[in-house]
Amino acid sequence: MENQTSANDDYDTPWKDAITRYFPEFMAFYFPSAHAEIDWQQAHVFLDQELAQIVQDAELGKRLVDRLVQVATRDGGEQWVYIHVEVQGQRDANFPERLFTYNYRLYDRYRRPVASLAVLADEGEDWKPTHFGYQLFGCEVGIRFPTVKILDYADQAEALLADPNPFALVTAAHLFTRQTKGDPEQRYAAKWRLAKLLYERKWDKQRIIDLFSVIDWLMRLPTELEKRLMHEVYTLERKVTMPYVTSAERFGIEKGLLQGRQEGRQEGRQEGRQEGRQEGRQEGRQEGESALLQSQLARRFGTLPDAVRARLAGATVEQLESWALRIFDAKSLDEVFDRD
Repeated sequence: MENQTSANDDYDTPWKDAITRYFPEFMAFYFPSAHAEIDWQQAHVFLDQELAQIVQDAELGKRLVDRLVQVATRDGGEQWVYIHVEVQGQRDANFPERLFTYNYRLYDRYRRPVASLAVLADEGEDWKPTHFGYQLFGCEVGIRFPTVKILDYADQAEALLADPNPFALVTAAHLFTRQTKGDPEQRYAAKWRLAKLLYERKWDKQRIIDLFSVIDWLMRLPTELEKRLMHEVYTLERKVTMPYVTSAERFGIEKGLLQGRQEGRQEGRQEGRQEGRQEGRQEGRQEGESALLQSQLARRFGTLPDAVRARLAGATVEQLESWALRIFDAKSLDEVFDRD
């Protein structure tokens, strides 16, 4: 039996973090035509305050993920793009109207044209809204917007797994979640396959953490299978040469070499190298496991207090692994840490 979704389980955080950090990749994967018109050599800016005011004014229901972004176009202009991702997996009859309302409110307040783009993860194969509007006495008002359905990729699983774009794996995770509903062993196998791909791509530490967070949020497993998966992940981290471990290792080696040169003795240089390698590996491993555990704790218990974040940052690798095993049985944060 699968874990029940708790009150704080919300796709907002991992999806929004992924879009924020990898916005060009998001656009390239889901909206390639729009991506081609944007000058990615210029910085893009997330307009959080501008969007927050519009959302507060509209009050037309819960939004799970939305972003307002200012981008530069290849013709030298500057435009706004409104991104809305419905990841609940449920059909929302009010969705087209809500997109229309946000668009005209943005234009009304800021007098800026806005491109509204939508990604939908519901399971309705016959529902793909692309417009909203009305006519009255010869007057016509409305909006047409590009819409991508996750289901559009249902027959492209292997191609998604081979695609280097990170949102191909996010899309695959959505599809695997749907396909393995009610079959935890199959979901475990699919989730483990995606986790291994993250490491095989040799991406940087932050990208692995961000994408694993999205996959983890989507593909819930029973407690015992979750424990097994995390054990496999920790084992894999020790076997593969990860970019962030390599970076930390390089930093430690450089420290050791500097110390050796300062001492001016061959023995000092050798000791420095060994100490640097060991320190670098340990720091890289601690940093990666701390970030992964922080994500797991936030998923289970909600926003973490600063004291907990500080404790994770200062913990040893052994402590982190011990806490990671407790997280599945603990009913509160205190139960994760109170045995120490």
